[in-house]
Amino acid sequence: MTQSLLQQAAQYLKKALPLMLKYQIPTTPTNYALWYTYVGEQNLQLNAQLDEVVSQYQTCPPTTAEVLYQQHIGDPKDLDVSNLRQNMDAMTTELAQSLKDTSVDTDAFRNKLEANFGKLSLLEQEAISLEQVMDMVRGLVKESDDIINSTAYFTRQLDKAQQEIEALRQRLSTAEHDVMYDALTGCFNRRAFNLDISALLQQSPEGTCLILSDIDHFKDFNDTYGHVLGDQVLRAVAKRMQENCRDGIKLYRFGGEEFAVLVPKSQLRIARHLAESLRRSLEKVTVRDRKQHASVGNISASFGVSEWQPKDTVAGFIERTDQFLYEAKRLGRNRVMPING
Repeated sequence: MTQSLLQQAAQYLKKALPLMLKYQIPTTPTNYALWYTYVGEQNLQLNAQLDEVVSQYQTCPPTTAEVLYQQHIGDPKDLDVSNLRQNMDAMTTELAQSLKDTSVDTDAFRNKLEANFGKLSLLEQEAISLEQVMDMVRGLVKESDDIINSTAYFTRQLDKAQQEIEALRQRLSTAEHDVMYDALTGCFNRRAFNLDISALLQQSPEGTCLILSDIDHFKDFNDTYGHVLGDQVLRAVAKRMQENCRDGIKLYRFGGEEFAVLVPKSQLRIARHLAESLRRSLEKVTVRDRKQHASVGNISASFGVSEWQPKDTVAGFIERTDQFLYEAKRLGRNRVMPING
C-alpha cells in the first residue's frame, strides 16, 4: 500500500511540475498543493476553475492561487502560518521515520520467517530434535511480538498525527483575518495588489491597465457623521465597484478611501470606459444609518487610468496612474483622467 502511494505521488509530481513550468507558476507549497490536486483529478470543481484562470491569464496569479487553495484544499488565515506548517512538517518527518522503522522491522521479521520455515522444511530430510523445533517456535513468537509492538506504535503515531493535523486545521479555519482580504470591505487588500501587479508585469504585462480611485470628500463624511457611517460608505462603494469587476478584473482596497482595479489584457480606451462606468454607478449609491437617522447621498469618486508601457517599473506604473488621479481631483473631482483613452 505504501509503495503504491509513493508511486502515485511520483506520477503526480511528474505531471504537475511541467505544467507549473509551462505556466510560470512559482514553486511555493500552496502552488504545489494546487497542481498536485489538479493532475490527480481529485477535485473536478478545482480543475474547472483553474482551467478558467489559466485561460484568462496564461498563468495563475498569486491571490487567485491562495483563494483556490482556501476553497478546495486548506484555509490559511492571518496567524503564525509558518509555525503551523513547521509543526506539520515535523509530524510528517516523524511519521516517515516511524514508517521506515516499521518497514525495516517487517522486512527483518519476514527474513527470519523464511529462514525458520526453511529449517522446518528439512525435518523430513534431517534429524532435528523436538527441543530444536521448540527453539525455532519460541524465536518466531518473540519476533512476532516485536513486529506487533512496532506496527501498534506506528498505528498510534498515525492516530496522534491525524488528531494534531485536525486541530491545526481548526485553528486555521477559525482565525479572524484572511491574509489576502481587507477586513472592512471584503475586497482584496494592498498585500494582494502588490503580489498580483508584480506577477502580471513579470509574466504577461501587455495590455495591463490600472485604475486608481479615491472617494471624494471622504473626510467630510467622517467629520460630519462619524467613522461608523464612514465605514458604511467604504463598504457600499466597494460593493458597487465589485459588481462591475468581471472577467478577470480585480478590485483592491489600496489604502484609506482609495481603491485600485487591475485590468489584464486590455487597452487604455477599454479601461477608461470601465472607470467611467464605475464613476457613474457610484453616483447612485446612498448609505443610511437607521440608528443615527442619518443618510449619505451624493457619493462620488475620482479616477486615474493608465496602461502599462514597456519602460515601466511597478512603481512608475502606479505613480503615473496616481498622477492622473491627482489631476482628476484638481480639476473638480468626480471625473476620469485622462479625458481620452
